Amino acid sequence: MRRYLFPLILGVLGCAILINLGLWQLRRMDWKEGMLAEIQSRIDAPAVPLPAEVDPSMKYMPVTVSGTTTGNEIDVLSGTKEQGGGYQVVSRFITDDGRAILLDRGFVPQQDRHAERGPTRLLIQGNLHWPEERGEATPAPNLDENIWFARDVPAMAETLDTLPILVVASFVQGDAQGVEPIPVAIEGIPNNHLSYAAQWFLIAVAWAGMTVGLIWRIRQRKY
Repeated sequence: MRRYLFPLILGVLGCAILINLGLWQLRRMDWKEGMLAEIQSRIDAPAVPLPAEVDPSMKYMPVTVSGTTTGNEIDVLSGTKEQGGGYQVVSRFITDDGRAILLDRGFVPQQDRHAERGPTRLLIQGNLHWPEERGEATPAPNLDENIWFARDVPAMAETLDTLPILVVASFVQGDAQGVEPIPVAIEGIPNNHLSYAAQWFLIAVAWAGMTVGLIWRIRQRKY
C-alpha cells in the first residue's frame, strides 16, 4: 500500500489545486459579468450636457455637446466586420462654450481616409471615454503619415492641442462627412474566464488520468 501512497497524494493534491483554480476562474467570471453589467448601465444612462469639470472618474458617462470641428484630425487604424480595414477619425472639436476637446466621430473605410473633412458644426450625443488600448507592443504613432495604432487620450490631446477629454459619438446631427459613429460598447472588453476555467478542469481530468495510470503501472510491477 505504501507504494501507492505518494502518487495518490500527489494526484489528489494536484487535482485539488487545479479544480480550485477552475472554481476561482468561475468566480472571476461572475465578478466580470457584474462589472460589465455596471458599465452597460453607465453607458445607457440618460445623457447630460458636457460637465464644466471633467475627469477620468466620469468614464462612460453619456453626454451631449455641440460645437464645430476644426478640420484637424487623428486617424487611428481600425476596422469593422462590415467594411474591413479603415480608420477611426478623432477630430479637434471646439464646443460652444469655447473648450477644445477630442471627438471620436467614428469610422471611415480605407479609401475615404483622405476625403475632405473641413470644419463643420455638429450636435453630438456620446460617451466620455479614456480607452486603455496602448500596450507594450503597440507601435508609436506615425506622425508623418498621421496614423495612430491606439487611442491615447493624453498624447492625442497634446498633438491636437485640446483638453484631455474624449467624447465618443453615438449619434450625430449635422454633416457627418461620411464618418460612421461607433458607439462605446462592452463587446470590446474581454471576458475569457469561462474558457480559462474549462482549461483548468480539463488539466485536472488529465492529471487524474495520469495518476491512475501511474498507480496501475506500479501495481503491474508488483507482479
